[in-house]
Amino acid sequence: MFEKLGTETRNQKTMALDQMSTREILQVMNEEDQRVPQAILTQLPHIEIAVDRVIESFRNQGRLIYIGAGTSGRLGILDAVECVPTFSASPEMVRGIIAGGLKALTNAVEGAEDDEELGKMDLARIHLSERDTVIGLAASGRTPYVIGALAYANSRGATTVSISCNPGSKMSAYSDIAIEVETGPEVLTGSTRLKAGTAQKMVLNMISTAAMVGIGKVYQNLMVDVQPTNNKLKERSKRIIMEATGVDYETAGTYFEKADHQVKTAIVMLLLGCPKKEAAEKIKRSKGFVREALSDLRR
Repeated sequence: MFEKLGTETRNQKTMALDQMSTREILQVMNEEDQRVPQAILTQLPHIEIAVDRVIESFRNQGRLIYIGAGTSGRLGILDAVECVPTFSASPEMVRGIIAGGLKALTNAVEGAEDDEELGKMDLARIHLSERDTVIGLAASGRTPYVIGALAYANSRGATTVSISCNPGSKMSAYSDIAIEVETGPEVLTGSTRLKAGTAQKMVLNMISTAAMVGIGKVYQNLMVDVQPTNNKLKERSKRIIMEATGVDYETAGTYFEKADHQVKTAIVMLLLGCPKKEAAEKIKRSKGFVREALSDLRR
């Protein structure tokens, strides 16, 4: 069964990979990587449904939970961690779980991905509920740990999504929404950290970003819920205020401080000419959507 998976077959373009020049290796890798966006294009209808379900989870105080093993698990954790500073999401709102625990981020944990029960236990440990959306990640589409997790998520009434890189994957049968990005043979046979890893990362980018847009974390194309936890992000916050309102750097900085480093609040204060408390109330009434909070400006 394993040898029939597209991600495990040999790439006929690279049968002499060990004899290629550095430039030739880079050229063929670049050519193969260009296939990934086209493979994702075929799955956009399924990705759209997944995004809508994630938005529904967020609106019901549910969570987005990524779960996988190896490279797939690491990619899920990476996307989850980045949601905190980018969207001021709490660490609980988007979570990444990897087979073998945090140790598996830097070291292989023998046998962890082969244990279905471990996948169930890891989700049970975080008190999974029907409000949550669980996204199982596995390039092969057959990892027992992820299948066990999806089966448990189904039993709890959570929304289940699978992301794999082989058509008709076993994992798809355990998910409400199956995303199958057929990336084909890798340049280095079986090394699914390459095209398959790229495909999974791109799909996760789409899901988390589009879902955050859907709950008001973005105004225009600006990350207005950025969490300014360091100097770089503080400077970015001021630039966002400048872009959204047209004010100069000094004014943006002044309102950034007046708004207690809340970019959304500063924008509404500037555009509506209102005090911080009123701006914050308008944002709360609009459920975080800046455009709706600015409705007074359009009247």
